[in-house]
Amino acid sequence: MYSPPTTKADEQRALAAQAEAAATLGVTVDGPRLWGYQGRTLGQQAQHSEFGACWLRLISAPAEQAGGKLWEGTAQAAEAFPTVHKPALRGMYDGAVRDGLAYRAELTSYIDEPVCVPEPVLERGLELPEGWWKSLRTDLETISATPTERVAVRRQWIERALPQYAGVPAPDEITWATAHGDCHFANLTMIGPVLLDFEGFGLAPVGYDPALLYAYSLLAPQTAARIREEFPILNTPAGHTALLVVAADLLQSATRGDHPQLVEPLRALVAAATG
Repeated sequence: MYSPPTTKADEQRALAAQAEAAATLGVTVDGPRLWGYQGRTLGQQAQHSEFGACWLRLISAPAEQAGGKLWEGTAQAAEAFPTVHKPALRGMYDGAVRDGLAYRAELTSYIDEPVCVPEPVLERGLELPEGWWKSLRTDLETISATPTERVAVRRQWIERALPQYAGVPAPDEITWATAHGDCHFANLTMIGPVLLDFEGFGLAPVGYDPALLYAYSLLAPQTAARIREEFPILNTPAGHTALLVVAADLLQSATRGDHPQLVEPLRALVAAATG
């Protein structure tokens, strides 16, 4: 899922864009390069004379698609959620278009704590203290209560995807709230937690974030049970809707080869949520 660009030319283009951004933002980069989904993003530790240790994250998109929801997410989240535990935004830079690709660099504070797991799917149980869960609940409640016009999950997609991928009809009524939109243990640090990667936040069915965290944890039953205990919304009709939406999303991803180990647990989740 997380890999460098598929061609050497794409990789060199991204590195050139990163160097341009680093020079403009006044940082030097060092340490391992972390490529995101299909090489669309590139993250690396950076050093700034004023802010000290930072994280320089480069995102790319076809030039005609730059400026959309994912492009603006980090900057808009910095303004929308000032009290949520997340990296502080230090600067941004829109670089030159290179061979039809646009690049944006985001400079944030460096979080010197490891994430809970390196990949979204949790395959072993986690022992996390009560304070960790309390902090996460508070942050997700804050996000949920913050008004937004951004959309993370479209109603039209739900109406199409639930029958196609989960085999159930879309509900007539859905209650909506703001969601982080990508809440899994690879976006949560072991200490805190600090919540990472806000680029996709927006409106989703109520309970979407805990539902996604739960679905990605189905292979670790003890942790999955803890999530349901910490987020009782999942045991309500609205929570069942969120679980079905998340299951359809991940089952759709599985048709593209993502996380095949989740397919059977997700089908069982659909059966339980509709039973």
